[in-house]
Amino acid sequence: MCCNSQLRFPLSVSRFRCTVCDTINDLRPQRFNGETPQPLTLQRIKLVVAQCKQASGPSVPFVTTQNAKGKRDAQDGAKPPPPGWEPLVKMVEEVFQNWESLNASFTNGQEVTLDDTGVALDQVREAYRILLDSPVNVIHAMMLSTDKILRRPGRLLCRKEDIKFLMIILENPLLSQHAYQQESHHHHNIMKHVFGLLSCLSNELHHYLVNWFARLNLNVFRKRVELVNSFTTHYLAKAQRAGRSFPAAYESDWRVISAARVMALMFAANNQSPKIPISEFYNTMVDYVDLVADYDSWQQRSGKFAFCQYPFLISMGSKMSVMELDARRQMETKVKEAILTILYQKRVTVPYLVLRVRRDNLIVDSLTQLAQHETDLKKSLKIEFSGEEGIDAGGLRKEWFQLLVRELFGPQYGMFTWDEDTNLCWFNPASFEASDQYYLVGVVIGLAIYNSTILDIHLPLPCYKKLLNIPVGLDDLKVFRPALARGLEQLLTFEGDVETTFCRDFVGEYEAFGEIVQVPLVPGGEKKPVTNENRVEYVQRYVKFILNDSIAKQFEPFMRGFYNVCGGNALSLFRPEEIELLVRGSDEPLEVEQLRAVTEYYGFNPDDETIRSFWAIFGAMAPKMQRKLLTFVTGSDRIPATGTANMTFKITCLGEDSERFPTAHTCFNQICLYRYRGRAKLERKLLTAINESQGFYFK
Repeated sequence: MCCNSQLRFPLSVSRFRCTVCDTINDLRPQRFNGETPQPLTLQRIKLVVAQCKQASGPSVPFVTTQNAKGKRDAQDGAKPPPPGWEPLVKMVEEVFQNWESLNASFTNGQEVTLDDTGVALDQVREAYRILLDSPVNVIHAMMLSTDKILRRPGRLLCRKEDIKFLMIILENPLLSQHAYQQESHHHHNIMKHVFGLLSCLSNELHHYLVNWFARLNLNVFRKRVELVNSFTTHYLAKAQRAGRSFPAAYESDWRVISAARVMALMFAANNQSPKIPISEFYNTMVDYVDLVADYDSWQQRSGKFAFCQYPFLISMGSKMSVMELDARRQMETKVKEAILTILYQKRVTVPYLVLRVRRDNLIVDSLTQLAQHETDLKKSLKIEFSGEEGIDAGGLRKEWFQLLVRELFGPQYGMFTWDEDTNLCWFNPASFEASDQYYLVGVVIGLAIYNSTILDIHLPLPCYKKLLNIPVGLDDLKVFRPALARGLEQLLTFEGDVETTFCRDFVGEYEAFGEIVQVPLVPGGEKKPVTNENRVEYVQRYVKFILNDSIAKQFEPFMRGFYNVCGGNALSLFRPEEIELLVRGSDEPLEVEQLRAVTEYYGFNPDDETIRSFWAIFGAMAPKMQRKLLTFVTGSDRIPATGTANMTFKITCLGEDSERFPTAHTCFNQICLYRYRGRAKLERKLLTAINESQGFYFK
């Protein structure tokens, strides 16, 4: 019931103690001697507290449980409790260790449903605030009783009405307080049983929990996520301090497993009703786990717990490391296959995917060669431009991606439509281009991820959701066509006669080179008017038409090309928003000082005049010019998904003052400068190089 262990016990017993988590499992509801204590209400607590204060008298000092910093004092327990508070202590003890009483406490009078826990949670929070302002013996009684009820609830938790007491206990703010070691140990013991009981509930009850969590306000929800994360961190750090090896230290630890399952419920609630970004679910301590071994165990379907089963706990940087490792392994496999082919079959083969393309025939050359080397797409990519010298160490590859994307998404091909409000593109249902072109776009995006290259692609989040087979709807339409989405929402909420006001039929529309094309959404849809009764169906079908049906011929080859390169378990670790970050990089403002902090110098010292001038010029530039300089050095104007602090940036000295311009090696994110005399000359040369160059030659 708590640790999900498989135990054997005689059929005749009515209860048994778990040898793993020490919880007593009552197979039949436990019977209590005497009368069941009266459930708690906020009013009752206030009344008893007032009586206790009056009985304790003004001459007795009031003992609080918090110091000036808001933390409990370790010494409070040693102080003799003031007299007069016994009624409150007794009431708290009786209710908090009795399932029937605690489960019936703080009721809001409503039936337990997906939308309502049946508990007045605001009153619970106020009650805890009052109790925490009481003497320490009241707090001790409450926490000890909470521990008892969690170790033995007295019944199996099978119905939605049975778990209200867990929602009450979760509101206890002391669970996140760890002022000293003994308190930390006690609170973590309580939390492990809370998370254990929650994680082992049935799928039906988990469905209720997800809906209840989704209705928490932002601050409370964030505290729940932080609580689970701090609990996970505690046990991982404890195992690390003990010198235990990962993943053996956690793959059979029911406490870590339970916390991960509860976090999965929180994550599902956040997906249902977005409150916080996915980055707030990341657990920093998980980054110290041997994620390679964790990933391998997960891939082998060993049946053991792995954090890769719960990828929302793994930071973006760690996921990228796993994906790069997976890509490197597949590339190395292709290299070995190429060598074996040469040795045993006496057939010449190249261990890389080498594309030789002409700048003036980029699309056709790329498409032709990618089709010819379809089985080699997982090899490391290298580009050769016809008639140009240069060895691709990453820079030529970046430029090929940039030029190819610029053409494929350009207006001359008409493969994508653009929304003026959002500056995002979408598949053009009226495109004349063959499916091969969309296949190429999918391959290019897959290759970019596979080769850790950022692309300037303005595809919206719904595209990446579709790639992961996540359903899309009206909220996704808002992302890239907000005006259309607003119109559909107005149709849904209109209080008058929809048929006479909107004059719409069950017909979908899209623009095809200046003309409106109409497609029936249902058989005979052009003769079926939209009314108040069927408008919900109309909106659902219209959204489905825009996001799915109208672009099926374009999206299918695009998806096939993408998975031809990126198919693998590593990709499933990512959420759609994370894949978007992988492809496009982050558009957050460039932090020049952070970039300066991670820069490596060759031939320069950080205090050299040229270097000081360079950073002063960089910092004074407008954001647009900063992006241009970033493009000149790295080949992309966007920073990696993991942020500026994780970039590689190098500055190399080419020699003393010169009339030559700065150069850059985009393969290595390296800019090469001379020791120009004066800041003005450096700025002039730098701006000319940034604005007047393209690729590996001057315009």
